Amino acid sequence: MFNPQLEVLIIAILVSTACSILGVFLILRKMSMMSDAISHTILLGIVIAFFITHDITSPFLIIGAAIMGTITVHFIEMIHKTKLVSSDSAIGLIFPLFFSIAVILISFYAGDIHLDTDSVLLGEIAFAPFNRVVINNIDFGPKAIYIMGTILILNLLYIIIFYKELKLTTFDSNLAKAFGFYPVFLQYSLMSLVSLTVVGAFDSVGAILVVAFMVGPPACAYLLTKNLKKMIVLSIIIGAIDCIIGYYIAIYYDVAIAGSIASFIGFNFIIVFLFNPKRGYVYILKDRKNKKYDYAVISFLMHLINHKDSDIEKEESSINTISKHLQWDEEFLNEIISIGKIKNFIIITKKGIIRPTTKGENYAIKNYYDFISEN
Repeated sequence: MFNPQLEVLIIAILVSTACSILGVFLILRKMSMMSDAISHTILLGIVIAFFITHDITSPFLIIGAAIMGTITVHFIEMIHKTKLVSSDSAIGLIFPLFFSIAVILISFYAGDIHLDTDSVLLGEIAFAPFNRVVINNIDFGPKAIYIMGTILILNLLYIIIFYKELKLTTFDSNLAKAFGFYPVFLQYSLMSLVSLTVVGAFDSVGAILVVAFMVGPPACAYLLTKNLKKMIVLSIIIGAIDCIIGYYIAIYYDVAIAGSIASFIGFNFIIVFLFNPKRGYVYILKDRKNKKYDYAVISFLMHLINHKDSDIEKEESSINTISKHLQWDEEFLNEIISIGKIKNFIIITKKGIIRPTTKGENYAIKNYYDFISEN
């Protein structure tokens, strides 16, 4: 039975999965914005193919788009290999050029043809279920499901077959060359699949959402795990969750589905970026604060140990003068003293001399050199 809501969700999840499993390797190769470049420059391939065929429904438009995606990668790589500009600069030079040419050609020569740049960028996944496969008056469902299902299978087979090679070339291309692998082949084959995936997806979901799927879920997974297999699985799961929640937010607020999903992908990344329990920004700030206090306690104890039983202990370790020698403000010093007393690292004599306990001495000596080497 025709259920457009379910079909929209299936299409979105298929696109998300197909994009995110490739996006993992783009993230790890520091080429995430390559998907943005390809998703824009394929418009030039579509326009050129249309000028040749004069048929907006011709399959050669897809071929032209895929070829243009590969050409984009080639030009970016060629410019980057000169070492005159960085990779991101090369991307920033090539894709605006090709995309602008496509827009100009549409404006001048195809203004009366349904090649809408807004639709290319934003897409409208809500209309995807209405473009259906009908054979002998039998409805087999939306074309997008079959197209993206086929592309997803191709992407999965590619990852499975070349997993070891992709892993090695991603993390150490020189070692891959030494083992007889061909990083250039894997690079261009991966980029060709990215181009094909973008071409298959952008008609339904638009270039913006394709980029969001390629970058968002893999980036979240990258923050959550360092294991490559887990990263791929997590990116698929996160992408599916983003699609489901983003879709129902769009339905509830009556807004664009593609925009809602893309927005939630961004929101989800911010949550992971801030509150990831191991690598999140809040955790990093908390860890920095803890390390600051840990180092301060160790430094404080080492100061006490160095002046213990010395002629100048009264001057150096007095509760009234120690802040001057350590060059700490009174408030911070009182916090460190409180920590030392709570952990039984120090005692304060009746004469106001701060002395380390045996526990405090052992803690400071044991951790001082380790802490210095780690930081």
